[in-house]
Amino acid sequence: MNQLPCTLEALVVRTDFSADGAWGALRASLFSPSKDGFLANVAVVDDRRYEGLTSGQALDLIPAEYQHPLLVLADSVALASGERPLLVLDLQGERGRGVRVVAAQLWSIENNLSGANMDFEEFAGAVDDEDGVFRGF
Repeated sequence: MNQLPCTLEALVVRTDFSADGAWGALRASLFSPSKDGFLANVAVVDDRRYEGLTSGQALDLIPAEYQHPLLVLADSVALASGERPLLVLDLQGERGRGVRVVAAQLWSIENNLSGANMDFEEFAGAVDDEDGVFRGF
């Protein structure tokens, strides 16, 4: 597999290509500001070469120059739910630790981690106990 691109933004990598409508809705959510006007600073990777990519494989494909503290996977779980719970991987603290974040709240974790305002652990600790998904504070 090819190495992921190196960007200043957090990468959102599409790994499931089974539902174009769901993918379109997810993309719309990523680029729609929150009620307070916040947006995640992301770059979308929509390339079939990454179809079926696992979190472990994704970590191996991150270029050494990639400096963002997280990597996001839009996998089959994210596309199957109306909330679009993306898999967000920590790249700084506990490398590879994942937490599910609804697409509408991705801005919160991306903005706070990239600005070093919060740690990944704070988001992981705030997930819904029933399904393990972060929906905001």
